[in-house]
Amino acid sequence: MNAVKKGRAFAMAMAGVVLAAVVGVSHAGKIPPRRLVEVVDLSTPDISPDGRLVAYRAERASVERNTYGSVWYVQEMDGSAPPRRVGDGGVPIRDSAGGSFPATAVWSPDGRFIYYRALLDGRVDVWRAAVDGSGSEAVTFDPADVREFSLADDGRTLKYSTGATRDEVMRAERSEYDRGIHIDETVPVGAGLFRSSFVGGRPATQRYIGIWFARGPLLGSVPERWREIDLETGARRELPQDDPAQERKPGSVDSAALPVIMFEARDPESGRTAVITRTDGGDRTKRSNLSELAILPGEDGQDPVKCGAEPCTGKAVTSVQWRPGGQEVLFTVTDRAAGESQAIFRWNIATGEVRPVVAARGFINGGRERSSVCGISVSALACVAAEADSPPRLERVDIATGQRRVLFEPNAALARDLEAAISSRLLKWKDKDGKEFTGQLFTGRAGHEGKRPLFINYYHCTGFLRGGVGDEWPLASLAEAGISTLCINAPPLVADPVVRFDGALDAVEAAIELLAAEDAVDPKRVGMGGLSFGSEVALWTAMRSDLLSAVSVTSPSVTPLYYLMNSAKGDMFTSGLRAIWGLGTPEETPAQWKRLSPTYNVDTIRAPVLFQMPEEEYMYALDYIMPLMRGQRADLYVFPNEPHRKFQPRHMVAAYGRNFDWFRFWLQGVEDDDPEKVVQYARWREMRSAVGAPESQQAVARHD
Repeated sequence: MNAVKKGRAFAMAMAGVVLAAVVGVSHAGKIPPRRLVEVVDLSTPDISPDGRLVAYRAERASVERNTYGSVWYVQEMDGSAPPRRVGDGGVPIRDSAGGSFPATAVWSPDGRFIYYRALLDGRVDVWRAAVDGSGSEAVTFDPADVREFSLADDGRTLKYSTGATRDEVMRAERSEYDRGIHIDETVPVGAGLFRSSFVGGRPATQRYIGIWFARGPLLGSVPERWREIDLETGARRELPQDDPAQERKPGSVDSAALPVIMFEARDPESGRTAVITRTDGGDRTKRSNLSELAILPGEDGQDPVKCGAEPCTGKAVTSVQWRPGGQEVLFTVTDRAAGESQAIFRWNIATGEVRPVVAARGFINGGRERSSVCGISVSALACVAAEADSPPRLERVDIATGQRRVLFEPNAALARDLEAAISSRLLKWKDKDGKEFTGQLFTGRAGHEGKRPLFINYYHCTGFLRGGVGDEWPLASLAEAGISTLCINAPPLVADPVVRFDGALDAVEAAIELLAAEDAVDPKRVGMGGLSFGSEVALWTAMRSDLLSAVSVTSPSVTPLYYLMNSAKGDMFTSGLRAIWGLGTPEETPAQWKRLSPTYNVDTIRAPVLFQMPEEEYMYALDYIMPLMRGQRADLYVFPNEPHRKFQPRHMVAAYGRNFDWFRFWLQGVEDDDPEKVVQYARWREMRSAVGAPESQQAVARHD
């Protein structure tokens, strides 16, 4: 490495820590970690058929109840009145990794009602809410949870799909428990086997279903059953398998003759489909984030049309939707070089003309994902806007002029306090090979003279940066407390894992060099944390360099134990392991295992590591966590009933708070004088002595 020599003693990496003060330092910040957990998120907005109203769901964590509350609102698109509460949105429905599924509403053709799925009282039904706020009610009342639904016959009929009933699932769970659970390729070995994770709002038994590690409830593979309800009479009937409700849905365009499809949208008027396809064709050796936009022929038999204008050529087109009328599509471009900022364009299919609609400093779509879409009418968009340093809000965007107007700002107080507490800037730099990177840097505005410590999070820096991917590290809170925080955007992930990890390490090193050259940070006080790929990069950086003074991870890296516990899955697992990491069995590819796995590189990890792991995954990493713990270089916490991403609010507050304490301790020498944390700090002080911190660093500052 060109700036930091491998093999330097960890004590040297820790040298030079300057305490903010020795005793009695107070930190009464505007942005405590809990505020970042309690951010209000907004769902994909949906505009009424007449374009006059917009419906959306607001979702917020309740730490006291350790759950989430959500409310459906309807509001005038002209902003002439505040939002009107129309219905309870229930507990967010989550995927098996812990992420919240987007909540969408379906408007009745007459604009009097919205229909939506909601998890309330332990059941997922379709609900109907009157947009005047006069009331809401469940419509389906099905013994099974509703998976999908649609309105038909001009809004007179509701069609919906289900799987096994809730009683059938619970009986199957109990039967397995009584008879003993047979271990096969569908069983998540290493997680609890009986009702261990939350599915549908309750602890439920899980099985692998779908690709890679995707999970679903027991009996989740039962074929869908479709039913319909006459909304005027209440009559119900089963639908035959060939009913149009079960025809091809978005996401199922045959990709055999096309590059890999990333996104598609069907125009209900013409039957044509707009598709976004990868320019790399899915080839991992040529991985790119660039894409192409095209229109496939529909019922009108028109020829396929490809967008060839500059805004949709050689860009990362991340979503597309049809403007009512069928002659234009609006598409979103996400610019990684500009720090994951987004712009929306409109493409006239007949003329080929592409015009800009709006450009934003951050996200302007329908949620937290790049591919989210705004609500759309003939004349306006309803978009969820968010920047790295500014939390979500709802905006109206005029399609013709691009004029923006805030309709709803539930996080206004937090936005004001963030502006007062931290500064943010887009950082651009190159590594030693000239490869370009971008990241978002947060710096506290008050006090903290001299070079500051630095915390780095590596993966994606999209939308409002509360805690990086996975929401684990309170970036603004750390910055306000005097530790600058940098979120680095990873480039498209290439096939060779060594190239992938070394490229990340080069990016981290170059960023530290840049900020150190600006006298902005102290290169000897750098911490790092990440989830999933970000966890792998953080441990790789600790293994392959002495850049880091402290590390925090929440996901496992590949280990022989990881291989053993998942090998029952067969080819679906082993083929993925070979494709992503180039690994066969430990006997087949021993050199690659020794190169990649922390299990064989424990002695090279000199920085202390905080492991805050989900119960479903922590066991995969024990063959390197336990040796690090025995060497007093690691501290391990496991969060029950959590999948890949933690989502229980109390767990998130705990993880945020402990990460805050961890990096203040190692990078600033600061301890919180909360009496409940006495044991925590006693353990960390023993670790600090074990890793050989200089005597000058044994004094400990305290804060409130």
